[in-house]
Amino acid sequence: MSLRRDAQTDALFRSILALESVEECYQYFEDLCTVKEIRDLAQRLEVARLLSGGCSYQQAGEKTGASSATIGRVKRCLNYGAGGYTLILDRMKESDEEGRDADE
Repeated sequence: MSLRRDAQTDALFRSILALESVEECYQYFEDLCTVKEIRDLAQRLEVARLLSGGCSYQQAGEKTGASSATIGRVKRCLNYGAGGYTLILDRMKESDEEGRDADE
């Protein structure tokens, strides 16, 4: 199931792209989402990172506290989704590596 594109969703995504710092993200998302929604999104990203790094379902669950349903959904998205997790995880890895190279 693909996310339907419309003007409201486009505006939401443009608003996120306009953020310039982690601090701005905290400010905006605190207004936009509930604490639980933010934690759920963060948990899914961590599950994706762990699974793509070779962790098992059980290990991902133990490390994040995510349910088997959440882990299964994330795994399906990693394997058959739109590629968003892979895109972001690769960019985050590149960013982390560039940060480490700058420190050396």
